[in-house]
Amino acid sequence: MATGICRLHPGIVIELKGIVWSLIRPCRGLFRNAGFHYHEVMAWFKRDKPALQTPSEQERRVRTEGLFDKCPDCGSFIWKKELEGSLFVCPKCSYHHRINASQRLKFLLDNGRYQEFDSHLESSDPLGFVDRKSYKERLEAAVKTTGGKEAVVNAEGSIQGHEVVCAAMEYSFIGGSMGSVVGEKITRAVERSLASRKPLVIVSASGGARMMEGVLSLMQMAKISTALALLHEERIAYISVLTDPTTGGVTASFAMLGDLNIAEPNALIGFAGPRVIEQTIRQKLPEGFQRSEFLLEHGMLDAVISRSELKEFIADWLTFMTNGR
Repeated sequence: MATGICRLHPGIVIELKGIVWSLIRPCRGLFRNAGFHYHEVMAWFKRDKPALQTPSEQERRVRTEGLFDKCPDCGSFIWKKELEGSLFVCPKCSYHHRINASQRLKFLLDNGRYQEFDSHLESSDPLGFVDRKSYKERLEAAVKTTGGKEAVVNAEGSIQGHEVVCAAMEYSFIGGSMGSVVGEKITRAVERSLASRKPLVIVSASGGARMMEGVLSLMQMAKISTALALLHEERIAYISVLTDPTTGGVTASFAMLGDLNIAEPNALIGFAGPRVIEQTIRQKLPEGFQRSEFLLEHGMLDAVISRSELKEFIADWLTFMTNGR
C-alpha cells in the first residue's frame, strides 16, 4: 500500500552511496577547494532535520472544544461569540436557544444592570421526599450546577428608562419547578411592585409545580394569583413573558394572568404534555399544538416577539400602560 514515502532496501542504499562516491571522487579536489565535504554532499540524500510534528487528535480537540455550539433545530455549528452576539438566537434558522435567568436579566434590563433581592431564600425538605435520590441531594446538585439558591431570580432595574420589578425563572434549577420558595419569591416580587408602584415583569420558564413538595407547591398557585389580583386592583401593569418551556402549574397560574401575555417564537406552552392529551382524548393533535404561534392564533397570547425585539416591545407597552410616566 502506498504511504507517500519511498523506502529502499538497505543494500540498495549502500550501493547508491558507492555510485555517488565514485562519481564525485575524481572531483574531490574541486569540492575540497570550494569548501564542500563528503558528508555535506551526502546530506542531500538524507534528512538532517527532525520530521515535522503534527498535533495529536486530543490536542486538536482541546483547542477547539467549547468554541462552537450546534443548533438543535437546523444542525448548524455556530461560533459561541456569534451566538452570544445574537442573544442566543440561531443566525441560520432563528431558533431561540434556552438561556439562564442571569442572561435573561442582562439582555432585558438597561446596561445589563440590576439589583437582586431576596436571594437568601432557599428550599428545605418539608416532606423528607425520596425517589431515585433524596430531594436534599437534588437541591444540592442544582445549587452546584446553577450557582443560585432557587429556580427564580428577583431583581429591580429599568427597561429603556422604565423602572420595573422583574422575576426571571431558572429552568436549569430542577426544571424551573415551582416549590414553596419560588412561590414566596414571586409573591414578594408582586408585593414590592405594589409598594413601589413599579410595573411588574415575570419571565417564565418552568416545568410546573415541584412534586417533591406535594400540595405545598400547589398552594403557591393560589398565593401568587391572589397577590396579582391586588396588583390588578391597584392598576399596576403586569407583563408576563412566556419562554420555552412554560408548562404545568406555572401556566395555570401567574404566567397567564398578565395584563399583556407575550411569548418567544416556537416556545412550548401548555398545562399537560401533548402525549398525555392524545392518550386522554384518543385523537391526533394538530401540527404545532402548544407552540406559541398556535396559542396566538387561538387567542391565548397577545403577541409572539423575537428576543432581539422583546426589550423594545415591552418598553413601548410600558409607556402605553403607564401613560408615559
